[in-house]
Amino acid sequence: RNEQDEITQWIGTYTDIHEHKLALGRIDQAQGQLRENNAELTKVNVDLDNFIYTASHDLRAPITNIEGLLQALLSELPAVPDPTTQVGVILNLMQDSVERFKRTIDDLTDVSKLQREHPADTERVGLPEVVQNVLLDLEPLIQSTGARLVVEVADCPPISFSPKNLRSVVYNLLSNALKYHAPARPPLVQLRARCESSYIVLTVQDNGLGLDEAGRQKLFGMFQRLHDHVEGSGIGLYMVKRMVENAGGRIEVATQLDVGSTFTVYFPE
Repeated sequence: RNEQDEITQWIGTYTDIHEHKLALGRIDQAQGQLRENNAELTKVNVDLDNFIYTASHDLRAPITNIEGLLQALLSELPAVPDPTTQVGVILNLMQDSVERFKRTIDDLTDVSKLQREHPADTERVGLPEVVQNVLLDLEPLIQSTGARLVVEVADCPPISFSPKNLRSVVYNLLSNALKYHAPARPPLVQLRARCESSYIVLTVQDNGLGLDEAGRQKLFGMFQRLHDHVEGSGIGLYMVKRMVENAGGRIEVATQLDVGSTFTVYFPE
């Protein structure tokens, strides 16, 4: 300012925030789109759950009727058909189809229950006791395959998990390791547990058929059957993954074709 207090010059700086405002606008737009996508995905998941629930119930009555008609047909025949004749073969195929359909409906019902009971009631469950009970159930399969098992879970602390879900996780992983063994070598299944960071980690390792990368990416999908020589619906590992993730954990798999697979389950402490 001069002697008359008039401004004669000024010095200052300025910042152009135009690009910054544009960037903020793009972020707001992207977040809005993400919220819309999440809302749509949630709606799709709810619709899928409702469809599974409805299908598992609505399909049960027709298949029960078909099974009843098949039994009525058998009762009308003059004698029990020879299974080697054409009539006997057809009847056996029909009965097998009915049984597979019933198992599929049961699997859909299990999926529906799993979706609707989230989160499942949890309690402190002892892993050694669960493994022991599962091994008793799998004893015929262990004997028939000649498998050798290495079990090291005695020092595992109790796991906060649904008891029936923990049994399902252990049963599915162990039974798969036995069923999908490599014909060229005796099955070796190793089950171990350890504490790691804030997790109790369960690993199930086998020397079975293994999978390539394409198979590994499909492994946890619903109704994914990657080996046709073993009876099953392809829903077990999908349900295992859902059970573990619903409880705040995760499951990982490392697998190599013709070498074997290792499943690693992380249970939060």
